Amino acid sequence: MKTDFPLSQVPGDDGAAEALNAPLRRIAVVVGDLAQPDPAWGIDSVVNCTDATLLEGGALNRAVQSAAGPDMAAFNRGLGGCPTGLAKLSPAFGLERSGIRRVLHTVGPLWSGVADTGVPGAPGDESAALGYTLEDTQLASCYASVLRLAVESGARGVGFPCISTGAGRFPIQRATRIAFGHVFGHFSRRPPPDLPERVVFVCFDESTAQLYRDVIATRAQWMLGRKRL
Repeated sequence: MKTDFPLSQVPGDDGAAEALNAPLRRIAVVVGDLAQPDPAWGIDSVVNCTDATLLEGGALNRAVQSAAGPDMAAFNRGLGGCPTGLAKLSPAFGLERSGIRRVLHTVGPLWSGVADTGVPGAPGDESAALGYTLEDTQLASCYASVLRLAVESGARGVGFPCISTGAGRFPIQRATRIAFGHVFGHFSRRPPPDLPERVVFVCFDESTAQLYRDVIATRAQWMLGRKRL
């Protein structure tokens, strides 16, 4: 298992460089399985991609539900579902054996690439600038909602998958930029000792992990041109 933590830093020792570097010290990129978390990641919470019923979903949901056991499904039935872009909290149940204390369930969007701008001539596909599609806004809301629940529930370390890039068909580079941008922004606004202490992006394979590294390394270029989500 390869762990990147901390990530690449911006050179310089002035205040601006420190502002750009400090959030990175709380972010890691690993390759692994969120349903079988490694204690070395330092997380006590996992994010599960699910559907509006909080019962179904893709491969990650099936793995998390299986690891947690039937009590999770029974608990989730009582939560009344969850709209796209929001999140709900459940105990970890069987995942507690791996040191996990809570599961943050979120409903990611299905990618259609429809522009959500009102700007004449804006492209309605993947070529649209970051932040200019309905699904961009919904995916950003997933990260914001999960981080809000993490703070409220006292989570110290949160493991995120690459939300919506599997069954949701969300373009993966676009998704990694939204993911990193929101976590980076959260940490910029909430320096220690605010929670969570760290976020770990848990990738299914090395190629996805490399996408995260590339997105982080080029953040100064693409973050300047994005629409605020």
